[in-house]
Amino acid sequence: MHEIVRAWVDGWVVSRGAAPPQPRPWGVTIDVGDVQHVSRHVLGAIGEGVEESVVRKVAGEVTGAGVWLKAFRDPADVSAWLGPGWWVDPEPGYLMTVPLAPPSAAVRDDGGALPGGYAVRDWTRGGVTKVLVTAPDGSLAARGQIVPTGAQAVVDRIETAPAHRRRGLGGLVVRRLQATAAATGARRGVLAATPDGRALYEALGWRVEAVLTSAKFTGAEGGE
Repeated sequence: MHEIVRAWVDGWVVSRGAAPPQPRPWGVTIDVGDVQHVSRHVLGAIGEGVEESVVRKVAGEVTGAGVWLKAFRDPADVSAWLGPGWWVDPEPGYLMTVPLAPPSAAVRDDGGALPGGYAVRDWTRGGVTKVLVTAPDGSLAARGQIVPTGAQAVVDRIETAPAHRRRGLGGLVVRRLQATAAATGARRGVLAATPDGRALYEALGWRVEAVLTSAKFTGAEGGE
C-alpha cells in the first residue's frame, strides 16, 4: 500500500470514528456504519498503479447499496471499469501533502488574523483536534479537524460557511491545525481535497500527489 494512502487511511478512520482498516490484497476495507456510507474499499496504489483488473474485481464483489470505492486515479479511467449500479463523482478529488515545520509562536497565536467580531477556539478529544471559528452572531463561520498519527497528520472536514467565504477563515483554520500537529512532532500533513479545496491548500503550500475517484454503489438499478 502506498505510504501516503496508508497515512491518509490511518488518520481518516480516527477522524470519522470508523472501524480499524481491514487489510486486503489490493488495499483496505473500512466499516463506517452510516446508511449512505456503510463501508468503503480503498485501493492502495496510486496513478498508473491502479489497475483495471483490480478495480473490476473489487467493484464486482460489491452487492449492497451504500458501499464506496476510493481509487487514486482519474474518474475518466475508473468509471469505465465499473459495472451497473455505480455512481461516480464527476469531480475528481486530490490526495495532497505538505511538509510540517516546527511552529513558531506567531503561527500558534494566529487569532489576530480574524476579522473583527469573529472568535476561534480549539479542543482535542479522542486524538482529534478541532478548530471552530464563529461569526459575530455566534453561528458557524469555519471549521476543520486534524489527526496526528506520529510523523503524519491528516486534515479533515475543512469547511467555510458560504456567507463567510473570502475572508481568509479557511486558511486560518488550516494553518492553526498544521501548527497543532507540528507541535506533536508530525512532519507531514495529508488530506483529500475537493477541486475548490485544492486551490486553498495549494496557496498554503500543499501539493497534489494523486487524483482521487470516489464511487458509490447505489444498487442493481444504478444511478443517483
